[in-house]
Amino acid sequence: MRPSLYFDGPIEKLNWQVLKLLWPYLLEFKGRIALAMSCLIIAKLTSVGLPFVLKDLVDTLDTNLQAQIIAVPLALVLAYGALRFLTVVIGEIRDVLFGRVTERAIRRLGLVVFEHLHQLDLDFHLERRTGGLSRDIERGTSGVSFLMRFMVFNIVPTILEIGLVIGILLFNYGVGFASITLVSVVAYGFFSVKATEWRTEYVREAAKADSASNTRAIDSLLNYETVKYFNNEQYEAGLYDDALATWENAKRKNRLSLFALNAGQALIIATAMTAMMALAAYQVSYGNMSLGDFVLINAFMMQLFIPLNFLGFVYREIRGALANIERMFGLLERSPKVFDCDGAIKHQQLVGHIQFEDVGFSYDDREILHGVDFDIKPGQKVAVVGDSGAGKSTIVKLLFRFYNLNRGKITLDGVDIQTLTLNSLRRLIAIVPQDTVLFNDTLYANILYGRPNASEDEVLQAIKLAHLSDFVAELPAGWDTKVGERGLKLSGGEKQRVAIARAVLKNAPIMVFDEATSSLDSRSEKAILEALSDAAKDHTSLVIAHRLSTITDADKIIVLSKGCIVEQGDHDSLLEAKGLYAKLWNIQNQ
Repeated sequence: MRPSLYFDGPIEKLNWQVLKLLWPYLLEFKGRIALAMSCLIIAKLTSVGLPFVLKDLVDTLDTNLQAQIIAVPLALVLAYGALRFLTVVIGEIRDVLFGRVTERAIRRLGLVVFEHLHQLDLDFHLERRTGGLSRDIERGTSGVSFLMRFMVFNIVPTILEIGLVIGILLFNYGVGFASITLVSVVAYGFFSVKATEWRTEYVREAAKADSASNTRAIDSLLNYETVKYFNNEQYEAGLYDDALATWENAKRKNRLSLFALNAGQALIIATAMTAMMALAAYQVSYGNMSLGDFVLINAFMMQLFIPLNFLGFVYREIRGALANIERMFGLLERSPKVFDCDGAIKHQQLVGHIQFEDVGFSYDDREILHGVDFDIKPGQKVAVVGDSGAGKSTIVKLLFRFYNLNRGKITLDGVDIQTLTLNSLRRLIAIVPQDTVLFNDTLYANILYGRPNASEDEVLQAIKLAHLSDFVAELPAGWDTKVGERGLKLSGGEKQRVAIARAVLKNAPIMVFDEATSSLDSRSEKAILEALSDAAKDHTSLVIAHRLSTITDADKIIVLSKGCIVEQGDHDSLLEAKGLYAKLWNIQNQ
């Protein structure tokens, strides 16, 4: 079963395939990784050598030889300082070398997720929650960064250091010291793993609550005007506070579980340190060990439990990171329902002949279109009209292949659109949508989006055809004016004219107008209809219309009712037939 996009239910198993998926990103900089690993090994060897220098220094100071009082301790102090400095510097060099690897991997992975989101079908984007989705991706990329840096350069070297320390203690001081170290390390690791597994549920719960509160806030702000229209500021604040209360409760559970984990780890460390120091003190008191050996063992235990404690932190964070990035990788595992078929071709030269042949389509179990057949000859202007919910806009979505058909086929110049690549198909069609949404950028950039490589003269021509020239001239910043998020700084009519200019600039052989003048006043509508008529010359035009007065000049009008074509013909013939079209015409005129 495909994983749920937002993981609303419990997750029994974390996605450890993340490590396998990250490996190709690491291999891009093999040389840097090799140098970083060399630095890691050198740093660990020098850190293990530090306690021995400290031991010799203490033993030297413990003697009464006057000659050694000055020369030998000074040399050992300098050696200790040099090794300590070398350890830190080599660690910094390692981080600098590997930083490039991490940053490039995050860049590559971020691009893969971004491209994949654009490949997913329209259903996904209709169901998504933008705020939660953006938060999941943000936490996911941060989790990937953590995994790459800390798993590669902390877990493995810490295990290596533990093995070296246990071996040194066994060889130099006997089974007792090595056994205490081994038992404490195993106990610490076992407890950390089990306790972290237990509290992972609370990490997920906190992450889910965080996404929910963020989604609630963004949805409310995106619908700012609606909130104001209905005086629902307090209602929205209440919903947001409910979401924050859930987040607060989840964070409290998370914090308490972290306290239990840290307390258990501290108990194990304290017990091990106490046992080691007691055994070392016993050996010193009986003359079996020197004071320097006591200091060495103490230094080793402190040096060992610092990375061991950090290992517990890293494991906890890895579990948390995996709990976060499993959402992002869940996105990558979700396959688009609409994709290029094997051997899909690019349509190079298009005349513009569109045919719908016995097209049937359903949203889930709700059938929208039933056996729709119509033909649009090259250069014709064909309008589709009908009751609300009759399936008019669905025809446009099917032409763009946002959905797959349940039956029948759609052809362009006799070629089934399902055999065309999605990219080449959509390049052939320009659209003015009913709901125009603009990017939070300049007016010029929003128009240029129709064809990013267009020249400035071509953009000016598109502005002229869309009757935007006077509007642009009145703006203090001209076409460099920012339109605001989703184009909120523009009126509905202004946004629609920007969409018309963008569609004209695309210069595609097929033009689609989905209620393209619904937000315009009568004067602007008449002027733009004339401009669109000129722009649509030598193009095949499909018009989805609610105002019948805008399509009286259409070569053919298709009348839909409950997903079926009930009438076809030009304006005059349909009025003479006195069917549904004539009824709609009379209602609108009244």
